[in-house]
Amino acid sequence: MKMNMRQWVADVIRQKEVTAVPVMTHPGIELNGNTVRQAVSDGRVHYEAVMTLTKRYPSAAACTIMDLTTEAEAFGAEIAFSDEAVPAVSGRLLKDVEGIRQLQVPSLNEGRIPAYLKANLLAAKAVNDRPLLAGCIGPFSLAGRLYDMSDIMVLIYEHPEAAHELLEKCTAFIEKYCLALKQTGANGVMMAEPAAGLMSNDDCLQFSSQYVKRIVERVQDDSFIVVLHNCGNTGHCTKAMVATGAAAYHFGNKCRMEEVIREVPSTALAMGNIDPVSIFKDGMPSQMKATVLDLLEQMRPYPNFVLSSGCDTPPHTPQHNIDAFFEALAEWNHR
Repeated sequence: MKMNMRQWVADVIRQKEVTAVPVMTHPGIELNGNTVRQAVSDGRVHYEAVMTLTKRYPSAAACTIMDLTTEAEAFGAEIAFSDEAVPAVSGRLLKDVEGIRQLQVPSLNEGRIPAYLKANLLAAKAVNDRPLLAGCIGPFSLAGRLYDMSDIMVLIYEHPEAAHELLEKCTAFIEKYCLALKQTGANGVMMAEPAAGLMSNDDCLQFSSQYVKRIVERVQDDSFIVVLHNCGNTGHCTKAMVATGAAAYHFGNKCRMEEVIREVPSTALAMGNIDPVSIFKDGMPSQMKATVLDLLEQMRPYPNFVLSSGCDTPPHTPQHNIDAFFEALAEWNHR
């Protein structure tokens, strides 16, 4: 549905009640009786999972799958699939600096990109009461999946020019993909850049944020926002995240929300950060309620706060914990 996203952000900040946008699709996949493998490969199964959750929960935005392998696969990386777990990059596509030089920026017809565009196209037509946030990976996280995560940390110091060449190619593809997601009718994209949290604030600025900012400047406007997710940030690179100019920032449970939100502009959303594993997946409903209410109390002074999971909720997250998440929010809002 076409909507003014700058106005949506402003409305979320202005309204008295706290809103929630947990990052989740796996509960919808399971409710529909499908496997992870089916959902990440078939755009219609993916879309149906999104719609099941949209109808069931009062999330302020619908989210498509956070998959950190889709773009790497398009470049030619091998992906390991499972019925029960999220896909993972298996093996290493780029062996050396020469491999970076020879790497070609792929078309949007490669791998599962068409299936993800289809899921967003179907969901954008069907979701008409809230924004739809698509998903993509960030430039540094993509580079790490192509070159190997530990080796790219060495590369940025030993061969920074090669690292920048790889980041240029990753950025070119992500920008093209985001423009295509925008064309589907999605209202924004949640860009997952967790690997940037492995760097210092200065290195994050140089090897992640300047590239994210370029994408933001190209795709973000009144109809489409970028939500920058970095669950690797423990609070040390929030300034670098904010330097991208994204409309919203999504934080993981490794940081203290009451500290990082102080560095987020009051006109941008700060989302987070209930632990997706120990609370959403492995916790009890009573633990979820207590954790949510405690976080909401800490966030009371910040109208730009949006309650969320700290990252994508994993497969086999119990429904009763998601129910408890929204029940605690409703209890808080009706006090």
